[in-house]
Amino acid sequence: METQVLESEKTYEADRVEFVEKPVFDFFKRIFDILASFLALVVLSPFFIIIAVVIMIDDLGNPIFVQERVGKNGKKFLCLKWRTMYVNSDEKKVDLEKDNECVSVHFKMTNDPRVTRFGRFLRKTSLDETLQFVNILLNQMSIIGPRPFITSEQEQLPDERLFVKPGISCYWQVTDTTKMPIPEQLELDYKYIRERSVLTDLKIIFLTVGVVLGKKNK
Repeated sequence: METQVLESEKTYEADRVEFVEKPVFDFFKRIFDILASFLALVVLSPFFIIIAVVIMIDDLGNPIFVQERVGKNGKKFLCLKWRTMYVNSDEKKVDLEKDNECVSVHFKMTNDPRVTRFGRFLRKTSLDETLQFVNILLNQMSIIGPRPFITSEQEQLPDERLFVKPGISCYWQVTDTTKMPIPEQLELDYKYIRERSVLTDLKIIFLTVGVVLGKKNK
């Protein structure tokens, strides 16, 4: 019982990370981000037209979902994604809060009724995230980095996770964090901030590819 009380009273302070500047790594990371995101956009651009058309056929409206997120050092930016939900789905979120399966600050539901038929495919294949390569070119995001949250979610978390640019993938995306307590989820962000390097980024990229391919086979 005593252990349970201590765990419930655990604060984020004990898990915070000491940030160390890595200018050489940051330089080469940025070069890689530019080249990789530019190449990805060139290769995927023909498919973007198809994705946009199918989204609008499935549910008429803007195929691109734009949402303000919190980036490095608290700087806000407009994060781009392919729309996977029905138009005005945010208005229905309040009624679904009781079905939230995630113990963290964000909302996650396995069979979310707000997701369109094509949207489920985009999420399963992670194609909904591909527009974020534009955010990477704009130097707002990186290929690898902690997940960017909306302001109301980030306000519930320490600013230390904002020491580096947010990314499309990180330890969160290659680990099942849905039922993981917030301090443990934060430790994954801090783990990346501490260990960030060329080898770490390459490792996470390969792990991410494995996760995406695994989703396709399910």
